[in-house]
Amino acid sequence: MRAARITDALPMARVHVESWRETYRGLMTDELLDDPEFVDHRERFWRGALTDARYAANRVAVAVHDDAIVGIAMAGPSTEPDAAAGWHLHVLYVLASHHGIGVGEGLLDAVLDAGQESSLWVADPNPRAQAFYRRHGFVAEGASRAGSGVREIRMLRSPT
Repeated sequence: MRAARITDALPMARVHVESWRETYRGLMTDELLDDPEFVDHRERFWRGALTDARYAANRVAVAVHDDAIVGIAMAGPSTEPDAAAGWHLHVLYVLASHHGIGVGEGLLDAVLDAGQESSLWVADPNPRAQAFYRRHGFVAEGASRAGSGVREIRMLRSPT
C-alpha cells in the first residue's frame, strides 16, 4: 500500500471501472457500466480528488502488485448532513483477482486509523463487501438510499 499520486489517476480510474463492472453487473445498467467514456470520467474524478484543495484532508491509497494498481481507497471527513461519524470511507475497490489476500484490509488501514469512528455506504445486496466491513467493526445502522440503480445501506464503526 502507498499513498496515491497524480500519475496514478488513469490506472486508478481503470481499477475503479473494472471493479464496478465486476461488482455491479446486474445491479447497474449495462449502458452505464459499458459507457466508452466511463474510464475518462473516473480519471477526471481521481485527478480532482488528488489535486483539488477541497479534498486535501482526504487520504487516498493504492495497492500495487507487480507494478500495477490492483486496489484503490479514499476516506475523509464526512460531509453528510446527518453524519453519524467524523470520517467517511468514500471508496474501497479491489480487482476480483486480488480478493481474499489482504489487499482490502491493507487499503482500509491505509485510509482509516484502526478503530476510527467512521461510516460508509455499501451496495445491498453485496454480501462479500458487507461481511468484510463487519469483520472490521462496521455495523449496519438502518439508513438506506438508492442511486444509479443500486440500493445502499450505511454502516458505522464506533471508536475502540
